[in-house]
Amino acid sequence: MRNLVTIQEIAGTRPIPDADAIELVLIKGWQCVAKKGEFAQGDLCVYYEVDSFLPIDERYEFLRKTSYRNNEFMGEGFRIKTVTFRGEISQGLALPLGAFGELAGFSAGADVTENLGVRKWEQPEVAGSSGVELGDKPYGIPTTDETRLQSMPEFLDAFRGKPYYITTKMDGTSCTVYCKDGKVGVCGRNKEYKEETQTCAMWAWVYKRGIKEKLLALGEDIAIQGEFCGAGIQKNRLKLMEPNIFAFDVIKFGDDGTLRKEGLDGLLSYCGKLGIDPVPVEEAGDSFDYTLEELIEKAKGKYGSGLDKEGIVVRTKEYGRMPDINHKLSFKVLNNDFLKKDKG
Repeated sequence: MRNLVTIQEIAGTRPIPDADAIELVLIKGWQCVAKKGEFAQGDLCVYYEVDSFLPIDERYEFLRKTSYRNNEFMGEGFRIKTVTFRGEISQGLALPLGAFGELAGFSAGADVTENLGVRKWEQPEVAGSSGVELGDKPYGIPTTDETRLQSMPEFLDAFRGKPYYITTKMDGTSCTVYCKDGKVGVCGRNKEYKEETQTCAMWAWVYKRGIKEKLLALGEDIAIQGEFCGAGIQKNRLKLMEPNIFAFDVIKFGDDGTLRKEGLDGLLSYCGKLGIDPVPVEEAGDSFDYTLEELIEKAKGKYGSGLDKEGIVVRTKEYGRMPDINHKLSFKVLNNDFLKKDKG
């Protein structure tokens, strides 16, 4: 479960030009707007990341005018999203720790998401990309979430000097196509779908592109993970006339039940063998040396459609993990121009 709400230390404050009542507070790699004078460097706060969905609580009523949501899927609450005040982007919400008596005794870094009843803001996938569910994804195939760099600035030190590559973050929904023990299967973000081309657009794509036959002919236990994009999926910012899968991961199943991800060369090789488009590689280098600010700027840009792209994903060329926190060496940076226009 993602740590949506944590106790954090204020790294500093910064004035907003021509603003008398508000200022920016700096938390990890984030910045958000707060009342002027509410925080000083070193103070502890309760920090809510973007996409937190807060329950109805008197302490959050000041958010009602801008953040209140009520729908059949999520119910009532307050959605935290990226907003702009006086030309400054605000990502998240910081509130004084002293306002939360139930958090007495918690120290910096503590995850208090469940303590405060906060959930992740989500909306159901568009029906056009799904089908009849058979159950959860099998064989331990992982979910494809990427952590945002601002949540873990330590990524920058972990990546420093390593061979890396940067891909475009595509606007779609997660899809996995696997072949295991001679059986081909298709999964969405969390569920496996019945082999049916009339109700499942992902299976229809697999048949149209001949992927099932190609996987069986390859003769390997393997899974291809990617972003399923097209009309009826999210907002189709790519403006695709036909759906397509853009692969970003290749996973091999080991005889002992382990899973091993391929690096960049393996990804491109298997995409070539199977006739699958990889996610666009914007840059590849031998020694990572970016700052947070440079990556935020690099995340800006547009798809070929002319619409703002969602952002970028940064990975090491060879798949690896950060042993101290057991996290894969990959992260995403979202396009602030894209976030400003997200009205959901």
